[in-house]
Amino acid sequence: MKRYHDIAGDGGSKILEQVVEQRARITQGLAGVRHLVAVGSGKGGVGKSTLTLHLAHALRSRGLRIAILDADFNGPSQARMAGVQGGVFVPGRQKVALPRTSSGIGVFSMGSVIPESEALEFESAATGESHTWRATREFALLTDVLGSFEWGELDLLLFDLPPGAERTVQYADYLDPRTSFVLVTVPSDVSRGVVARSAAALATRAKRVLGYVENMSGYYCRDCRGIKPLFDSGASSLDLPRLGAVPFDPELARHCDRGLPLAELADTPVGLALDEVAVRLLNRLEDQPR
Repeated sequence: MKRYHDIAGDGGSKILEQVVEQRARITQGLAGVRHLVAVGSGKGGVGKSTLTLHLAHALRSRGLRIAILDADFNGPSQARMAGVQGGVFVPGRQKVALPRTSSGIGVFSMGSVIPESEALEFESAATGESHTWRATREFALLTDVLGSFEWGELDLLLFDLPPGAERTVQYADYLDPRTSFVLVTVPSDVSRGVVARSAAALATRAKRVLGYVENMSGYYCRDCRGIKPLFDSGASSLDLPRLGAVPFDPELARHCDRGLPLAELADTPVGLALDEVAVRLLNRLEDQPR
């Protein structure tokens, strides 16, 4: 019995030529991107998407050219948080201009295309749930997105990955080999245990894990100007470089819900913590072998 990869050619369907063409378009489109960084977790509810956007702003404030690709097609949140809702995406040979925030960060999110009252559905090739087929369709869409937009000259392109340890590994297998990973957790044993599984799986694929960020390390009390605990401080640590700890600011949620600019949060404990994460991230990227 032959496996798919044993078959010479594609039986006249020209699938191989299409794949090669798509990959060539992606390579050409990302040629001006210096660093590719995927932000994942393996655990939902850790504030990964919020952290991705705020990290992008911290990097942008340092003069870097930044863009975000919201790879969570079924639960996109970057469009609302970044204030770029409302748009059209028609994949084709003509490159599409990337939507940008008021601070100049490029953002693509399916939330810009599909109203929040509607769901993005991928038709199944079989009766019932077909996870393999669904993942294939999702990556086909990701290929269209990567190949259709004019990414231009960027210092960093951040991928906001969907939740789930398996999803993190699937995207690791798909994304450009240059891609480095940042994992996000909260200071609880449950969260760190799930994230540790993602880190272990990525290690088997020789993917570069730059480190992890401890999100919601506490919450910023605007009345007393102090940081108060949210989780048990006795949680175990991850066997990865720690890029920083970021407290939660209730004002941050208001900005994200309304798509407001984040510049006014720059001098808060959250903004200062994210700037430290940005510096450590850049240092880790520069230390990585090419």
